[in-house]
Amino acid sequence: MNILVFDIETIPDIDSGKKIFNLEGLNDKNAAELMFSQRYQKTNGKSEFLQHYLHKVVAISVVLKTNDKLSVWSLGDENSTEAELLERFFEGIERYTPILVSWNGSGFDLPVIHYRSLIHGIVAQRYWENGDEDQSFRWNNYLSRFHNRHTDLMDVLSGYINSARAPLNEISSILGFPGKMGMSGEKVWDYYLAHDIESIRNYCETDALNTYLVYLKYQLIRGKLSNDLYLVECEGVQDMLRNEKKTHLKEFLNAWQNNH
Repeated sequence: MNILVFDIETIPDIDSGKKIFNLEGLNDKNAAELMFSQRYQKTNGKSEFLQHYLHKVVAISVVLKTNDKLSVWSLGDENSTEAELLERFFEGIERYTPILVSWNGSGFDLPVIHYRSLIHGIVAQRYWENGDEDQSFRWNNYLSRFHNRHTDLMDVLSGYINSARAPLNEISSILGFPGKMGMSGEKVWDYYLAHDIESIRNYCETDALNTYLVYLKYQLIRGKLSNDLYLVECEGVQDMLRNEKKTHLKEFLNAWQNNH
């Protein structure tokens, strides 16, 4: 069984915002500020967080577990377009037909990916399959909330109750995993304006790693992993990180080890 843990990072979709809110002529920073302000007013001061269709994907990071390999990386490179990132994401699904794992993927990541794919015309037959071509997908596909080709850990662990949902950072920290390590999604726009795509991609990778570690613990409480196998899987993640040369992954490993 192949497992693909994924996480995305987004910025305001300035082009769409300019069309909807008549912001032509403004630079990106000022346009975004007005978009946030519009959202704040619309929610009666509750949130500046933009609707899903006004987000643009700037990073997709994954942890891929196959029978013989475990790896973590960000799709494409710092210069990849949004369309290229989406194409690579769906190419992975086409190639591996994995179990998708996320934290709030049903509530945020996948709806954003859907809208952005619609905008760019990204074809993803395997992902959208619901049994018309492949009968095995009729009873287990990526689209149904109650099928397990996609496991949204936040949804499952909260029992699909909004008030019971928890942040990945806090659950990771409670379980002894590194968590956000000083970065957060709220800072992504600032890093993007500073042209620091690398830091965004690095942060996204650590979120994917945290999600994978929580997934392993989830598999333990489901009885899918024995305690011994759970420890073996965790050691496998540490071995992978020891062999990585990227500084942020070394820091992730050190933070994890220091929590035990």
